[in-house]
Amino acid sequence: MKPFLIGNAPCSWGMLEFQEAKSAKPIGYQQMLDELAACGYTGTELGDWNFMPSDPAALRVELVKRELTMLGAFVPVALKDESSHQSGIDNAVKTAKLLAAVATTPAPYLVLADNNGSVPERTKLAGRITPAQGLTSSEWATFALGAERVAKAVLEETGLRTVFHHHCAGYVETPAEIASLLERADPALLGLVFDTGHFAFGAGEQGADMISFLDRFADRVWYVHAKDCSASIASRSRNEQWDYFTSLQHGVFCELGKGIVDFSALLKWLRSREYSGYIVVEQDVLPGMGAPKDSAARNLNFLREVESALL
Repeated sequence: MKPFLIGNAPCSWGMLEFQEAKSAKPIGYQQMLDELAACGYTGTELGDWNFMPSDPAALRVELVKRELTMLGAFVPVALKDESSHQSGIDNAVKTAKLLAAVATTPAPYLVLADNNGSVPERTKLAGRITPAQGLTSSEWATFALGAERVAKAVLEETGLRTVFHHHCAGYVETPAEIASLLERADPALLGLVFDTGHFAFGAGEQGADMISFLDRFADRVWYVHAKDCSASIASRSRNEQWDYFTSLQHGVFCELGKGIVDFSALLKWLRSREYSGYIVVEQDVLPGMGAPKDSAARNLNFLREVESALL
């Protein structure tokens, strides 16, 4: 049985999509890729546009010399707002063309998300969302239509598939909200990148059965992000009513194995489904949390240890 393919992403080196969380002295892409490869990871995501070279030839050189596979790129779109759909499509297609130009096997995904962190109420209540803060039926229709339009354009223009990234501080955070989107969106167009940490935090105080959810939407899980969630920080976030950025800055997404995600159950489930894609580690590293390379190495070692215990 082949070992799981495991990659990592620029967010694990502090390149977060939120300006509020970015380091004043960011690590450059060359150091990040060097360290990622040195740890033993074999794939990377793109990160913010222009973090890595946006010229396909230059980007290909950086990947080939480190023997790395390009796995995907995160593109946020305010899908609730129909007027944002076309600009979102344009950005997604531009990004997907770069991915396609450096694609190997397995092919990368366009990782679509809501414009997370941009709606004050959702940002304030991340980790404790109730149905009252959710979308209406008509808003869901607009949201799903926008996701389908992005995915259709990306597929037609580049041949790449699109996965949706459920994410705290966006309109698709809770298990029920993830289900609502998947039930509305065309399964031939839109898959899911299942993010273990955002699922755990987004489920709130009552939690949710990860494996039952994965079983329900097994055919839609095309890609996986491995992220953990600290029980103590999540509890403080709820009790002290922190917003998403405060929770992030306190380390709600901790190193793998130090939180509440059952990675043994996850890997066992993936084996049972004969999952052959990448598992991408995402630990949102912030200033003061230590050297990203050391954390990345511990995270990879943890996953390999869990994997070995299943053999």
